[in-house]
Amino acid sequence: MNATLKGYLQLCRPPNLPTAAADIIAGSALAGIFVEDGIIPIDALLVLVLASVLLYAGGVVLNDVFDASLDAVERPERPIPSGVIPKKKAAFFGIVLLLSGIICAILVNHTSGTVAVGLALSILSYDAFSKNNALLGPLNMGVCRGLNLLLGISIVGAFVQLEYLIVPIVFIAAITTVSRGEVHGNNKKNLVLAGFLYALVLFFVMYFHTNHMKPFLPYLVFLALFAAMVLAPLVKAYQKNTPENIKKAVISGVLGIVILDAAIAVAYSNWMIGILILLLLPLSKLLAKLFAVT
Repeated sequence: MNATLKGYLQLCRPPNLPTAAADIIAGSALAGIFVEDGIIPIDALLVLVLASVLLYAGGVVLNDVFDASLDAVERPERPIPSGVIPKKKAAFFGIVLLLSGIICAILVNHTSGTVAVGLALSILSYDAFSKNNALLGPLNMGVCRGLNLLLGISIVGAFVQLEYLIVPIVFIAAITTVSRGEVHGNNKKNLVLAGFLYALVLFFVMYFHTNHMKPFLPYLVFLALFAAMVLAPLVKAYQKNTPENIKKAVISGVLGIVILDAAIAVAYSNWMIGILILLLLPLSKLLAKLFAVT
């Protein structure tokens, strides 16, 4: 593969992009588009998935742009500090991706377009300002993921099941907390806090599903898979608090959002939708062998 093309792809974090798509499918399920006898707006769904992927890609590209000086010290192998992609070109690329994502969302409906603009602003806020703050950084990143779920909900042009937005907000805040220490290690306090936040995520999903009288078996299967995926690496990272184990815990958390989305979606759709989302996980893992996740 051409070095420049590979550099641009690396900036986009390809393994993470299927997780953005999973949010949209889960949000659309919450909006009720997969209910029996309902008409599934496939075209709108695909365009929203594309919008989400573009917004996510733009966000991570611009994150590397803002982190170029730090990466030159801590991660010199990345495309910008290594000189493969000039910083100005990377910045332009990231902006184009964000704008393209907003345009795709607007094509679905005005509500989706509004959410996409809010998501883009939240992404820029994290990249440029809040990520270095111990409290605001994780919260801001969580809000980005919550807005991405809302983008999926907006497919019907209205906002429903808004209580579920707390789930990705708390979960991504937990992953961001774990990632603090990925380079140097020694972050046991962060891991304990993340474990508590993971437990909250499990509680919220079960509580909301129960409150809406959803059948236990379908979502509990996916929720159990989710818990196993994110908690096992977290415990290992606590026991042996090395950068390598912390990185593995972060990667499991990032990819685990796919299973979490499946656990949410299956309660508002059917087994097939849950499995469809779950199939994004092996795609993410395959891409993770070729490109960096964090």
